[in-house]
Amino acid sequence: MKTLERYIIRRTVYAFTLTIAAMTGVVWATQALRQLDLVTSKGQTIVQFIGITMLALPFLIVIVAPFALMIALILVLNSLSGDSELIVIDASGGSRFLVLKPVMLFSFIVMLLTASMSLYFAPLGLAQLRTEITRVRADLVANIVKPGRFITVENGLTFHIRNRSGKGTLDGLLLHDTRDEETAFTYQADTGQIVEAADRTLLVMQNGTIQRRPKQQGDISIVRFQSYAFDLSNLIPEAGEPVYKASERSTVNLISPGGNDAYALKNPEKLTAELHERFSQPLYCLAFGLIVFAFLGKARTTRQGRGFAIVGAIVSCVLLRTSGFGVTAIAGGSTAILGLLYVVPVLGSVLALISIFREQAGAQPKWLNALQISLHDRIEAFGNWLHNKRTGGAA
Repeated sequence: MKTLERYIIRRTVYAFTLTIAAMTGVVWATQALRQLDLVTSKGQTIVQFIGITMLALPFLIVIVAPFALMIALILVLNSLSGDSELIVIDASGGSRFLVLKPVMLFSFIVMLLTASMSLYFAPLGLAQLRTEITRVRADLVANIVKPGRFITVENGLTFHIRNRSGKGTLDGLLLHDTRDEETAFTYQADTGQIVEAADRTLLVMQNGTIQRRPKQQGDISIVRFQSYAFDLSNLIPEAGEPVYKASERSTVNLISPGGNDAYALKNPEKLTAELHERFSQPLYCLAFGLIVFAFLGKARTTRQGRGFAIVGAIVSCVLLRTSGFGVTAIAGGSTAILGLLYVVPVLGSVLALISIFREQAGAQPKWLNALQISLHDRIEAFGNWLHNKRTGGAA
């Protein structure tokens, strides 16, 4: 690998790493807020919350990686142009393909990264996320023991606690049990904790009392205890087998679902659309790399020219990806429309290549020239409007 290629790839790797980290972090934070009830009402610690929601990171990387690549390439190519490095390459007789080669090499590496996430790691993480959320929602402490509320677990059994610490300790515990036909029991304890022992789930209470009151007639008896275990085994809800959606299934399962899979039998079109989506998503990395290079791979002598090129690259990439999302939304189970999932990024790549080769031959494509003229006219009109506003206001 030549020195120039290593230099461009090194700068692109640095910009891409920072960009994808920032973008993924922001998107993860917005998605994590949707699962905030895991902490606020399900009793999970902040460490468990972060661990569970981080399982969605591979899926988020698949979405943001092409855009992170776009931003990284724009930063690097614009910097090369601003520092006159592209001009030096042109002046020394170097071809644009000296810069295109490292750009496409890095785009290909990002495409492989995205493909591995899309085909394997993303569905694996989403499936594990579904399993964890199902487990949490079946947790006794998460669902029936909530501070400050009287929760009826089943007919005749009511829980109340004052507070629950981060270590799982239940403070100010009250348990009222009227399931016995003859006697009502009221348990009060300073603290309590749910533990697993000998395949049983026990509520171990510390420093409390047990009040026994006959339902018909008789005196109330009170027993004080230092430690008392209340059996909760028959109250623990079974965590049902989670139903995995199309995005949460492995690629192998999408290709060949089980014959008794109810979800697959009911929604075959969703499985087909998800399969094609996974294979087509990585193609946008190559398309974005070519589009950005088509706009910014040529040396430009003015900031205004680079500004138009940056806007054109961003708009083209966003429109291309939006078209892909639109195809996914309208495809349904139509095989013909699903084919467009591949056509959109491939067409974007082909148009960018045509632009690059024509510009290398000395003829700038008409569509690129028209886009630059249109952007120039709009920005100039906006600048004139601002100038007139400022002048009129001063008058």
